[in-house]
Amino acid sequence: MTALPPPSLPLGYALRRATLHDLRAVHRLERLIFPRDAYPYFDLALLFLTPSIINLKITAPDGSLAAFVCATRGLARDRAWIVTLGVDPAHQRRGLGATLLARAEARLGRPCVRLTVRESNQPAIRLYQRAGYAVIERRPGYYRDGEAGLVMEKRIEAG
Repeated sequence: MTALPPPSLPLGYALRRATLHDLRAVHRLERLIFPRDAYPYFDLALLFLTPSIINLKITAPDGSLAAFVCATRGLARDRAWIVTLGVDPAHQRRGLGATLLARAEARLGRPCVRLTVRESNQPAIRLYQRAGYAVIERRPGYYRDGEAGLVMEKRIEAG
C-alpha cells in the first residue's frame, strides 16, 4: 500500500511535536479515553524521554490537547509500532486520528507499521482499516480485563 498524504486539519487545529511539557495533559487524556488501559504516568514519561519515540500532538483552537500519538521504530529495521493514539471524545470525527496516524507513519519511515487495538473498539478498527491496516493476529486476554487485542498491520510501499 502506498503512503497517502496526511489529511488536512480543521481550521484552528495545529499539529506539533509533543514534549515532556505535554506529559500531564497526555496522561489526563489517556485516562479519559482508555479508562481501563491508560498507560501509567511513569510509562508515558519513558515514552517522552526515549529519543527514538515519536510523540506528536494536535491542539484545539483553544490551545487544549485534542489528540496525541506515540510511535516507535523499535529495533527492527523493517517494522515500527504505534504505541498509543488517542483523540479527545469532544474532538472526534474530525480527522484528527487519521492525521496523526499518517504523520506518525511518515516519520517512522518503515515499510511495515503495527498497532494493537481492543477487539471491541470498532470505531478505532474502522479508522485503522480505512488507513490500510489489516488484522494479522488476535491475542486473547491481551488487556487487563481479559478482552482480546487485535494486532493490525499496514504495509507501506515506497513511493
